[in-house]
Amino acid sequence: MADSDDFDRCVFINCPFDTEYHPLFEAIVFAVSIAGFHPRCALEASNSGAYRLAKILDIINGCRYGIHDLSRTQPGAYGLPRFNMPFELGLDIGCKRFGSDERRQAKSLLILDRSRFRYQKFLSDIAGQDIRHHASSPRRAIGCVRDWLSLESRNFKMPGGDHIFARYREFRRDLPNLCLRVRLNPENLTFGDLGEAIRTWLEEYET
Repeated sequence: MADSDDFDRCVFINCPFDTEYHPLFEAIVFAVSIAGFHPRCALEASNSGAYRLAKILDIINGCRYGIHDLSRTQPGAYGLPRFNMPFELGLDIGCKRFGSDERRQAKSLLILDRSRFRYQKFLSDIAGQDIRHHASSPRRAIGCVRDWLSLESRNFKMPGGDHIFARYREFRRDLPNLCLRVRLNPENLTFGDLGEAIRTWLEEYET
C-alpha cells in the first residue's frame, strides 16, 4: 500500500494500450505528470511474475485518483468488445465504495469516452456520472484531465489545458533527441521509459 504522500499524488490510468490510442495515452500521462502527480497503470504489471489482477488491484488501492477511458468498447477483431476498461473501472468504484479508510472512500474518478452519451448504450449503470468526452483528440483529453485534477485537488493555480497541450507538443518535438541521449527508440518506449523521459524533460525545460 502506498504511504500517505504517495497515495494523494498517484493517478491510476485505465485506458486502451493499442497503437491507435497511443497519442491520447501519452498526452494523458504527460498531463498528469506536468500537473505534479504520479501516473500509474496496468503496464507496470506487464513484466511482473505476480498475478496480474492482484497487481492491478494493488495499484488501484494505492491511487487517490483514477482516470478510466471507455473508448474501446466497440466490437474488435473477434467480434467482441474489450472489457478490461469497464472491469477496472468497476474495481476502482468498488475500492471507493468499500475502501478500508475514509481516504479511499474519498477517491476521485474521471470517466472518459469518445462521445458524451455513447456509454449509455453499453454501461447504463454509470448513468448520472459526469462523463467527459475527448473526441479522440489529445488536446481535449489533456483539457479533461487538467480541469478534473485542478478541481479535485483544489489547485486552482494549475496551468490551463491549452498551455499544457503546448508544452506537450514541445515535449514531443524534443523526445527524439532526449531518447538519443539515453539510447532509446522514441517509437518503442515502455511505460517506465515514457515516465522517465517526461520527468527528465520537465526537470530540464519546465519553468
